[in-house]
Amino acid sequence: MLKQFLPNEHVKSILDISPAELQRRGIKGIITDLDNTLVEWDRPNATPALIEWFDEIKKHNILVTIVSNNNEERVKAFSDPLQIPFIFRARKPMAVAFHKAISEMGINKEEAVVIGDQLLTDVLGGNRGGFHTILVVPVAQTDGFWTKFNRFAERRILNWFRKKGMLQWED
Repeated sequence: MLKQFLPNEHVKSILDISPAELQRRGIKGIITDLDNTLVEWDRPNATPALIEWFDEIKKHNILVTIVSNNNEERVKAFSDPLQIPFIFRARKPMAVAFHKAISEMGINKEEAVVIGDQLLTDVLGGNRGGFHTILVVPVAQTDGFWTKFNRFAERRILNWFRKKGMLQWED
């Protein structure tokens, strides 16, 4: 059961994910979380470095869809200037929004990766849907009210993985 919380990969930042490597692996689409994955949960817009990363993703013909549990106003305000499709109130870890995203991108789940900063929403939802999952270190050290509860549970799960020798990275 706990293996559903184990991501396939772990990186420090979404900026560490190479578009060329994704393309080499046959990835045609990225399903990414927004808050604390792309930018801090309280930052309204993309950073210049993130905009540059999105430009590189587009140059490699990789599609992106933002899948967030946040409300439409928040996700739309971030996504629209970047012209990135989005799904709001996704109800992660339910996998419905992930499947909707690949359907809208016109790809199958083997051609997609799910990227996020939370085990209990992004990784669990992606794994349950049969996707390749990539966990990123949260870009902010602060969280919204409900996310603080998730982080507490995540620390316990990560410690269990560490004790079992299942983690291939260090914090």
